[in-house]
Amino acid sequence: MPPKSVRLLYLTAEQWPTFRADLVALFGKYLPRHGVCCDLVTERELATRDQPLPDWPAGQALLCDVPSSRAGQYFVKFMHQAKVLFSADASRYDAIQVRDMGLTALLGLIAARIKGLQFFYWLSYPQSEGQVDRARARGRRAGMRYWFPLLQGTFGQWLLYRVVLPRADHVFVQSEQMRMDVAHRGIALERMTPVPMGVDMELADPAQIPPAVDTRLDGKRVIAYLGTQDRVRQIEIMFEMLVKVRQQVPDVLLVLAGDTEDAEHRAWLKAEAARLGVADQVLWLGWRPSSEAWGYMRRAEIGLSPFPRSFLLDSASPTKAVEYMGLGLPFVANDNPDQKLVVEESGAGLCVPMRSGDFADAVVRLLSDPEEMRRMGHLGRLYVAGTRSYDSIGRGLAGVYLDLIAKGR
Repeated sequence: MPPKSVRLLYLTAEQWPTFRADLVALFGKYLPRHGVCCDLVTERELATRDQPLPDWPAGQALLCDVPSSRAGQYFVKFMHQAKVLFSADASRYDAIQVRDMGLTALLGLIAARIKGLQFFYWLSYPQSEGQVDRARARGRRAGMRYWFPLLQGTFGQWLLYRVVLPRADHVFVQSEQMRMDVAHRGIALERMTPVPMGVDMELADPAQIPPAVDTRLDGKRVIAYLGTQDRVRQIEIMFEMLVKVRQQVPDVLLVLAGDTEDAEHRAWLKAEAARLGVADQVLWLGWRPSSEAWGYMRRAEIGLSPFPRSFLLDSASPTKAVEYMGLGLPFVANDNPDQKLVVEESGAGLCVPMRSGDFADAVVRLLSDPEEMRRMGHLGRLYVAGTRSYDSIGRGLAGVYLDLIAKGR
């Protein structure tokens, strides 16, 4: 008979507090409602020591203070993780789970075996493959900025796929595509569960989110992009799209809610918008709290979700598409496997190749058909509520945890 509750010791790479919805909403809010709680092991910045932190409602937040230097952060956090792992009271937990940290996962695996607990690994992104990819993009002339990530990524892949995952009791991955990719590395499909990104529908309720009050939007046909502007996302395609859209929709305005930590790339993006002559039709909001960013989405007619195709990104489960649907906003996306799946299953958007002309044609088509946009918005809300809300995802995931613990016992 499955247990009625499960408690995890959960070690994660994200600092606390974090904006990651699959941590805050899924593990912090919804899983506890279905009997799965966890103590969170991570870090906070030393500079925030005297500032009040939000509670971790799913259990205890076991935090360490880390310095500002990157090397110091790695060392302090790793020592904190090791201390917690080997000093934890085994009777308090059913399993140890590590997210996106190969070396820490090795410690977690050893600690779990010593304490007689199950060990789970949560893979949200192929970090080691990403390190190797960054190194190759930089080239050998970059010196240690080439060799360090190359060696770290190569060792990380060996450690993860040859040591950790084969010995883990279960592996949670981001998408069905990632499940297939990891299976090609020799991990059995039945030992993996895909957990896609979702939406907290209790917060993403259009009726409870007032539209943003901003005169810059008045009289405009607003289209919006919500998310990171990092180099790998290639959001400059939307500036090229604007050049074509404004030929038929002169009053179009692109709202960008998000940012990048790469100041050089941010400057390049703004220069690119100016070069193409669309700077006056782009509104840069930067990072805003979700409630505020969603207020701008309420003023938009269409959401945009360009997501480049590559081995690293194809395994992702983009959040933007499901957030747009949760807010009742029709959207245009390219054919990332997860985005293509939700478009086909929901009918809430258009899926096109990631080319500026294709995005422009799709945007113009929707802006010229208000009834179709209303229909798509309604279908999106229905779809997310049934399959991609964190309530429904949490219910299914809790069942997996309860079954795993029951079988382990």
